[in-house]
Amino acid sequence: MSAIPRPPLPYDPRHEYEEEGEQDTKAQLLQTLHGISATTYKDSGHATRSVHAKSHGLLRGQLQVLDGLAPELAQGLFARPGSYPVVMRISTIPGDMLDDNVSVPRGIAVKVVGVPGTQLSTLDGEDSTASAPAATQDFVMVNGPVFQAPTAKKFLGSLKLLASTTDKAPGLKKALSTVLQGAEKALEAVGGESTLLKGMGGHPETNVLGETYFSQVPILYGAYMAKVQLVPVSPELASLKDAPVDLDGKPNGLREAVTAFFASHTAIWEVRVQLCRDIDTMPLEDASVEWKQEDSPFLPVARITAPPQAGWSEALSRAIDDGMSFTPWHGVLEHRPLGSIMRVRKAAYAMSSRFRFERTGVEAREPRGVEDLPIA
Repeated sequence: MSAIPRPPLPYDPRHEYEEEGEQDTKAQLLQTLHGISATTYKDSGHATRSVHAKSHGLLRGQLQVLDGLAPELAQGLFARPGSYPVVMRISTIPGDMLDDNVSVPRGIAVKVVGVPGTQLSTLDGEDSTASAPAATQDFVMVNGPVFQAPTAKKFLGSLKLLASTTDKAPGLKKALSTVLQGAEKALEAVGGESTLLKGMGGHPETNVLGETYFSQVPILYGAYMAKVQLVPVSPELASLKDAPVDLDGKPNGLREAVTAFFASHTAIWEVRVQLCRDIDTMPLEDASVEWKQEDSPFLPVARITAPPQAGWSEALSRAIDDGMSFTPWHGVLEHRPLGSIMRVRKAAYAMSSRFRFERTGVEAREPRGVEDLPIA
């Protein structure tokens, strides 16, 4: 590993290019996600997200931008020291509400409130009639460094496979998950791992709070390009890395583990960014390529602190699960999402939110200050 990484590469529009058939891919993606939402709504009577439907933790906290950042890191939201309230939602990937024994990859969404700068939604005209425009920045992450598919078209194919299993034979899914977890455990015992096995239900039954989360796909980072990482750093939180959770007979065991932790503990995460330093080895348009940390390490830019709190409640679920949406396209121009995966997901996020809000009757709006944040 070099002692000094090469300088970050400035953003150039030429680094992004439309994938062949991208508009058709986007249309099919919308249709597939709408189908997932319609299926789960018909069966449950409650409109949920097309993916990441089940929440396991709903948290409030504070993001503190670090002092003394190098100029290449002091960009956008992180341009100057400051403190911002945040809402966090921890979830798992399926669009149906499964027993936690069906163990799949985890996600975390962070909504930073009161962020200065030009909002992407304003540029799209979404806030053109609002008296107080939204001022948020969302970071949407999962617990793996790379995206499951290299391109939007490949992503559509895997999503169609997921859609075909929505609300099908939950008992069989549990049994299959047990088998896949055994296969993944055996693979990890010899130093390997399988993204495919984990995605199909073979994820180890571990505490969601011990995970390191990644944006997987890049965003604009002021003048540069970057991926984002969220790492547990407080001792109590870090000790939960790979910590097993007993899910036997506990369909909401992950949620119970989160509420047990926050009954008496404070959690601290570090926000880190990985700057693109070589467009050939760190491309924007192939989300399956891991940006090697030997060439560009993740560097800290902020910390998020969440004090003891409810962790999850029905009231919080109504306020956050039903009343909020999280998307990388909620944010400032300086952190615009990049690449085909991000482009086709923009309309998908909007469709999923619209589907939910039209059926729940909850008014869709971004929090504009601390007074808009949910209280447990």
